[in-house]
Amino acid sequence: MTTAPLTFDPRKIPDLSRTKLVATVGPASREPQMLLRLMAAGVDVFRINMAHGSRKEHDSVLKAIRQAAREFGRPVGVLIDLAGPKIRLGNLLAEPLELQVGELVTLTRNADPQSPTELTSNYEPMLDELQVGHEIVLADGAARLRVVMVTAESATCEVIEPGSLRSRQGINLPDTNLSISALTERDLENALWAASTDIDFVSISFVRNAEEIHQLKTLLSSAGSEARVIAKIEKREALENLQAIVQATDGVMVARGDLGVEIELEKTPLVQKRIIRLCQDLGKPVIVATQMLESMHHSKQPTRAEVSDVANAILDGADACMLSGETAIGSYPEAAVRMMKRIMHETESLLRNRASRGHHQTADQKICMQEAMLLGAAQVARHIDARLLVLVTEHSTTALLKSKQRDFVTTVCLTDDQKAAQRMSLYWGVVPVMIDSLRTYCRLPKSIADWAKEHLGLLPSQRLVFVLDTADFPDVLDTIAIAEIS
Repeated sequence: MTTAPLTFDPRKIPDLSRTKLVATVGPASREPQMLLRLMAAGVDVFRINMAHGSRKEHDSVLKAIRQAAREFGRPVGVLIDLAGPKIRLGNLLAEPLELQVGELVTLTRNADPQSPTELTSNYEPMLDELQVGHEIVLADGAARLRVVMVTAESATCEVIEPGSLRSRQGINLPDTNLSISALTERDLENALWAASTDIDFVSISFVRNAEEIHQLKTLLSSAGSEARVIAKIEKREALENLQAIVQATDGVMVARGDLGVEIELEKTPLVQKRIIRLCQDLGKPVIVATQMLESMHHSKQPTRAEVSDVANAILDGADACMLSGETAIGSYPEAAVRMMKRIMHETESLLRNRASRGHHQTADQKICMQEAMLLGAAQVARHIDARLLVLVTEHSTTALLKSKQRDFVTTVCLTDDQKAAQRMSLYWGVVPVMIDSLRTYCRLPKSIADWAKEHLGLLPSQRLVFVLDTADFPDVLDTIAIAEIS
């Protein structure tokens, strides 16, 4: 494998933000030149939302991302976001429908409503699963109903929060145990497509338990994919099974859109902190998503509250923050990326004074030893004021362990595995760099020093710490070494 051209300026690696940035691709950002501009602005992972667009469009977008990454010369990850079973209203007889507190409306099995206050949905089993007292949230919280009577053919509901409805808007059932799987037939088809195209990450929407994670992992593995599974936490049941879900998955997304509808809105910030802390404890990367810079859909500047929201996610310990409509359909996608990066840089200056994390919860002795080696390397780097810590590995697992230790020793990970490099793009504080062959550099620290001098602009007398993942090279004795630029 040949070394990718380093067309970005690698000498700026020490100045990169540690927190990674995920950006959603859409009509505002899918052109090749815009993708390149977004990479230059700081995007680490691109998200393709499978709820929108055709297979032909998804193929085209993925091809454009991979080509832009090759031109840019830096590994960039791709996240396929499976749509999941989104429950929606059917067509209304007349719209908008203005709901008033105390008014009664009827949910029915009829394909077509017979009166303005009769509602239908695309989820056929709903009437079998609703119970008296259950709440129904409509249009992302625009209105709220409470079930007062259920029959075989209809459910009578009282409006408890007023609002305006239109056809095809979303339905959330926070109190109802749904029989529908988190993976629809369309999701399974899209997951197989993702596997066939060497996608780096696949997210599962509306996950409720660990079994659904295992189902997706089995499907991807059977198709020969090494894609990492990201569990989107946006259901009340997911919070009830959070420990098992985080243990089963490869990463987590705090999907605050539907989550803020499924639970009381005021609980969302504390739930976000709980999810992030558990991911830290279990060594899983976590993305905070939804409405982070929402006003930048149509404004060149975010609100002060949005800036604080991004900063607090970083202070909570998020590995990455995500832009959704801001880059998919917004008027200022590049400005939104640059603004988020500016917030990351400024906020991380406060994190520098925090102690790094040690071991996460694991009984795997091999992982414990790897963590100890990485902790020791970081301590050496700080003690000798090393310019860089260079991790040499064929796999992304060691890079993830280094990421979760959360120190501010600038870490570059050299690998000759393109897939591993793209997965590392999501890992906090790790800069993946492709090289032609690890064997070229694994023998002598001086080889690494010469490479860093040529490609990273290190100056004479500057030092670096070289860490070799010996699982890749059992015949090489050095695991940690110090080199000085000559």
